Amino acid sequence: MEKQRVKLRMLILSGMFAAITAVFAQIEIPLPIVPISGQTLAVGMAATILGSRYGALAMKVYAGLGMIGLPVFAEAKGGLHILAGPTGGYIIGFIAAAFLTGYFLEKTKFTLKFALAANTIGMLVTLLFGTVWLKIVLGLPWDKALAVGVWPFVAVGLIKAVLASWIGIAVRRRLIQAKLLNQKIQAA
Repeated sequence: MEKQRVKLRMLILSGMFAAITAVFAQIEIPLPIVPISGQTLAVGMAATILGSRYGALAMKVYAGLGMIGLPVFAEAKGGLHILAGPTGGYIIGFIAAAFLTGYFLEKTKFTLKFALAANTIGMLVTLLFGTVWLKIVLGLPWDKALAVGVWPFVAVGLIKAVLASWIGIAVRRRLIQAKLLNQKIQAA
């Protein structure tokens, strides 16, 4: 019975982080092809708090909600065409980034130092997915794909990695103290 309650709590938290990601997606700085948004901050927080399996689940739910047309993506957009467009690689990359960030923390420790490393890796994974997708979808050469898909996002991505780590570790500790999250999250 306790195992079912823990799983239900984790599913609820995953759903909450899908919703948080949708809200953070609306916080953006417009750029010509790919805007800077708050989504990656939410991805890092989800992974830092929930770990690999449930952090990735939150991002799968987020992507799925947008895919079926709910306006959860940046600029309150939704639909399969968004995933097929220039920003789709970043959205798919959120799933991989959340999984790898959480996995890194599960294999090391849920501390600020390791969270900073994990969230930096997660940011790079998101940028990698997004840039490869930009190159394919827009037919850009690598230098142009990097110019529009990576370089404008590195500095702000590092700031978001620091914030996701700091907020994520603090919230995780409080959820554990409140017995809403287990201290031991098993690697997927």
